[in-house]
Amino acid sequence: MYLIVVGAGGIGIPLVDIATRSGHEVVVVETDDEKAEYVAAEYDCLVLNDDATVKETLLEAGARRADAIISTTDEDATNVMVCLLATELAVPSVVSVVHNPHHRPLFERIGANTIENPASLIAEYLYRAVKRPSIVDFMRVGDTAEVFEIRVSESAPIVGMRLDDAAGDGLLPDDVLVVAVERNDESNPITPHGSTAVRSGDLLTVYSAKGATPDVTDVFGHYEDHSTVSSDNSAV
Repeated sequence: MYLIVVGAGGIGIPLVDIATRSGHEVVVVETDDEKAEYVAAEYDCLVLNDDATVKETLLEAGARRADAIISTTDEDATNVMVCLLATELAVPSVVSVVHNPHHRPLFERIGANTIENPASLIAEYLYRAVKRPSIVDFMRVGDTAEVFEIRVSESAPIVGMRLDDAAGDGLLPDDVLVVAVERNDESNPITPHGSTAVRSGDLLTVYSAKGATPDVTDVFGHYEDHSTVSSDNSAV
């Protein structure tokens, strides 16, 4: 792929590292002299020490043949302008970081794919790691739904049960699905079916329409303070 990365900061540099190591052709546009010099010295890519909010700069960067433009600057106004120009130049894929969530609709109207400010995502992840230690990993889906990983404890009421029996007994609600099972004696994840029995120690990937609420995590043997977690969820 031919990628144009705008911004060589905390987000842009790791992105350039991944893209160049993966063998993609990368052009970086950065206004700061020192950052531009650093990227040019460290990575196998073309660097333009220029302003990406100017159409001519993106044309010089090769926007006409680019597969994607990714704007990673710390200013939403700059990112919006880059996305507008990229759309005007018919770049197939336009992606941007959004720092202020209130600005997301503007990016969406432009047609850009957006990623929430990584600092906010990391902060929430760290907060979850402390307040909800039973959750190994998680990803939000929409406003309330989540996909999360959770380890089944020995005391979990679901241990030894088939998934269809757990659903039939009301232990797994209709809006909770086990989508993958990782088991120590299996080299690859198991795609679960109704006949799949849950074992102690299984690492489950779970989809829950209402998120990883205490009544859901209780099923897998992680009994947390419901009132504390409920207040945490309302605050996040």
